[in-house]
Amino acid sequence: MWRCGGRAPGFLRRRSGGASPGAWRRRGSSACERAQQHKVGEQIHGFTVSQVTAIPELSLTAVKLSHDRTGAKYLHLAREDSNNLFSVQFRTTPMDSSGVPHILEHTVLCGSHRYPCRDPFFKMLNRSLSTFMNAFTASDYTLYPFSTQNPKDFQNLLSVYLDAVFFPCLRELDFWQEGWRLEHENPRDPQTPLIFKGVVFNEMKGVFTDNERIFSQHVQNRLLPDHTYSVISGGDPMCIPDLTWEQLKQFHATHYHPSNARFFTYGNFPLEQHLKQIHKEALSKFEKIETNTAVPAQKPWDKPREFQITCGPDSLAADSSKQTTVGVSFLLPDITDTFEAFTLNLLSSLLISGPNSPFYKALIESGLGTDFSPDVGYNGYTREAYFSVGLQGISEQDTQSVRDIIDRTIEEVIEKGFKEDQIEALLHKIEIQMKHQSVSFGLTLTSYIASCWNHDGDPVQLLKLGSQVARFRQCLKENPQFLQEKVKQYFKNNPHKLTLSMTPDDKYPEKQAQMETEKLKQKVNSLSPKDKQQIYEKGLELQDQQSRLQDASCLPALKVSDIEPTMSFTELEVALAAGETPVQYCAQPTNGVVYFRAFASLHTLPNELRPYVPLFCSVLTKLGCGLLDYREQAQQIELKTGGMTVSPHVLPDDVHLDTYEQGVLFSSFCLDRNLPDMMHLWSEIFNSPCFEEEEHFRVLVKMCAQELSNGIPDSGHLYASVRASRTLTPTGDLQETFSGMEQVSASPAQVKLMKRIAEMTDLGPVLRKLPHIQKHVLHRDNMRCSMNATPQQMSLAAKAVEKFIRSLSWSKKEQEPVCPYVVEKPAPSGSSVSSHVSGPRVLRKLITDPTFKPCQMKTHFLLPFPVNYVGECIRTAPFTDPDHASLKILARLMTAKFLHTEIREKGGAYGGGARLSRDGVFTLYSYRDPRSTETLQSFSEAVEWAKAGRFTQQDIDEAKLSVFSVVDAPVAPSDRGLDHFLCGLSDEMKQVHREQLFAVSREGLINVSTKYLGVGKSTHGLALLGPENAEIAKDPSWIVR
Repeated sequence: MWRCGGRAPGFLRRRSGGASPGAWRRRGSSACERAQQHKVGEQIHGFTVSQVTAIPELSLTAVKLSHDRTGAKYLHLAREDSNNLFSVQFRTTPMDSSGVPHILEHTVLCGSHRYPCRDPFFKMLNRSLSTFMNAFTASDYTLYPFSTQNPKDFQNLLSVYLDAVFFPCLRELDFWQEGWRLEHENPRDPQTPLIFKGVVFNEMKGVFTDNERIFSQHVQNRLLPDHTYSVISGGDPMCIPDLTWEQLKQFHATHYHPSNARFFTYGNFPLEQHLKQIHKEALSKFEKIETNTAVPAQKPWDKPREFQITCGPDSLAADSSKQTTVGVSFLLPDITDTFEAFTLNLLSSLLISGPNSPFYKALIESGLGTDFSPDVGYNGYTREAYFSVGLQGISEQDTQSVRDIIDRTIEEVIEKGFKEDQIEALLHKIEIQMKHQSVSFGLTLTSYIASCWNHDGDPVQLLKLGSQVARFRQCLKENPQFLQEKVKQYFKNNPHKLTLSMTPDDKYPEKQAQMETEKLKQKVNSLSPKDKQQIYEKGLELQDQQSRLQDASCLPALKVSDIEPTMSFTELEVALAAGETPVQYCAQPTNGVVYFRAFASLHTLPNELRPYVPLFCSVLTKLGCGLLDYREQAQQIELKTGGMTVSPHVLPDDVHLDTYEQGVLFSSFCLDRNLPDMMHLWSEIFNSPCFEEEEHFRVLVKMCAQELSNGIPDSGHLYASVRASRTLTPTGDLQETFSGMEQVSASPAQVKLMKRIAEMTDLGPVLRKLPHIQKHVLHRDNMRCSMNATPQQMSLAAKAVEKFIRSLSWSKKEQEPVCPYVVEKPAPSGSSVSSHVSGPRVLRKLITDPTFKPCQMKTHFLLPFPVNYVGECIRTAPFTDPDHASLKILARLMTAKFLHTEIREKGGAYGGGARLSRDGVFTLYSYRDPRSTETLQSFSEAVEWAKAGRFTQQDIDEAKLSVFSVVDAPVAPSDRGLDHFLCGLSDEMKQVHREQLFAVSREGLINVSTKYLGVGKSTHGLALLGPENAEIAKDPSWIVR
């Protein structure tokens, strides 16, 4: 996977945190206590300890070591978290855009000396209970992380990862498959034309259909032109075919050495075991070398520079005449100066985050554009950081106006500085995010330190957030002009300043295709008849290798018997607040944070208002409430909470496919001390929302429409799947309304609807719909709440939620359900139904439609992409049906044993597979796929493969392991009890499903394949996002949009 640039690394950009102290604790001493027993200078299995540091604000102890023989660096973060993580990182600094580090990242995972079978990485997904497995190529490093809760699994995965990176096979055919190759369109027919193929080649073609990626890449390349940042580490599709197999092997030899490696482990497993295995299986086989991978400092400019670039037109832009993007970027200091980086990261947030920030006021509210330019803010992924700000969705003639506004805003900030409340809100954000616990804290930490550590910065210093906050406060106290001086130094008086503008070119897709044609022609014309014969024979050899049954017995594996037979149960208590509103209480080690949720049913909402629900949710907490205008509201939310979100939800029933609950979920979290303030904010939002601020509403609409449009290249397979499932169940129909591309009925789906609204000159009619939705949502009727907090905080939480509910009104009159078929369904609770849920049973209002008739629909959305996103959906069985368990295992089985080979390895798509949703819809999909109708044929062949039972008991067991790795994925304290709260799904019901998964048999898999997936058995829906397709255009059964 390729990563380019991105937003600022760190706690200002992501919610983070892990298990609290005391959670998941083993008998005996804690992980931190064990780690603190290590002494500086102590030698352990070939490593020497150089530092042991407690970091109490993150509840962890850091142990730094180095490997005596090779100089490899090592950081262990001991913490009471059972989700243990390993990563190894290499500094990879390419000097061309052939994509060599990216293709190498793919190819090392295709087989190694100890594990020579093809593709051990993907095979281990089915032989492990990993909670995460992946690899990332950044601009200047490559990272290989995995995580698991099982000690044996950790050792298995560590063995595979170590062998992959240090002793890969790097076979030529694997390079052909993963990187690029010339191959006949039909590899078995030498008369068909030669074309470019390869997984990374197609991935990067897909990446650069995204105009935001194009802009971000050019900013980095042009702001840092002297060394590795001037090239595209992921690979330019026009340069990838210049890479040779020999160059790939040479890059591995010079970059993938322990002397150029940084090892990282996290969690509660013993450090000694990790060190012993890493030394024995890898590092003991190497000697120290001098690496030549350091990135030199960028030479500063003596005057600013300007560049203009072009991109493809956005067919979904709200205004076709406003598609220009302009951004101004400033080079900042080296990221290894951790306090300066911390300060500039904070300064960046003050400048651009939220409606109170200077650049939001000056740029977003100017009305000139739709949203900030891509990668706005602080970027700390390169050796020297940079700050970018600008606008997208502007008229070309407004480019100079935007530049003037940026210069003027910098002057104003130097003159006026920032309000104390703004700074306090930001520091509060850091405090709450240090306490908030996610289940992927190890992954967050390895990503957070990767860039700084990559350039020999101190990762431990980077993690000492408490001391950095204290130092920041001290600097402000000693010098009230501290931040203004930074703005003056790095922005006003900085000649290393880049202005980049990007305008659409209607011919851009054609020009890109023409460049590929010319490149192909150049390659083909240089071939001799002997070369062509070799290409044909190599193509056949690759096809044969891909089709051959693989012996994976060399790989380590867990067994089904290693899976826990029973799940851990969560104690829940349900009580009625203010007389009749059910509230679910879940006492958890939440580390001094309270998590609140409320769910309001939408079963009385008129159908004509449904399409506007996502917009209502998006703007509800951003337009002001009570006596607060939208700026004051934003400030209070940042000062008192970790965020307040509102989102539409469609919750399928667990028994009937045509029954569901629709509603709105309100979520927020805060520090214990701020609970009364957070609940008061919700009271104000529910009782006195502001829907009069039309100008700010217009700003929010434009941003929302731009965000939806920009998201399509990365989420095309999801849009295809939503569309394909639309006519299969009533749930699918509503999902299309809430989050789809387009709907054929009178109600347009979200992407096209938001485009239409953003184009309107008068938004009054839309704004006036919001109070009508409010009447059906923001009251006590048909609402339920939940609280997750520490046991000590629970009585205060109960009082706060009681006060909130009492503050709410009932609806003015008894509202009739829009759908005549509304059924009341009690959630399981009480000793007769669930021994772990006490209190009254929650009644959920479900909508059912006994007249619903599923039907087939095939849709092709024409988009100017060089790759396709394909989805086929099939109506199958609900969650409680034993067939659902078989279908879930079958989806994993088809992905691992058939679709991966056909769609990715042979077809060249970046991804593809099968999955089963809780609503009983079985989905086959592909992602960044050079093929379209051929992929649909592969889907059909996958079904025939399954019906014929061409899989072994070993295959079934591996699919079960893979499914259970998801079923048993760790759940954060904030989210425990959520399935019961939202869907009425008790732990007893989950345990029954668990036992059904264990019981899945070969006979059952063949049976569900035949019963549901075969032609004519269940209703299928198909959707495709991508370029024009002559075959589909001739087929009248397809709707072309």
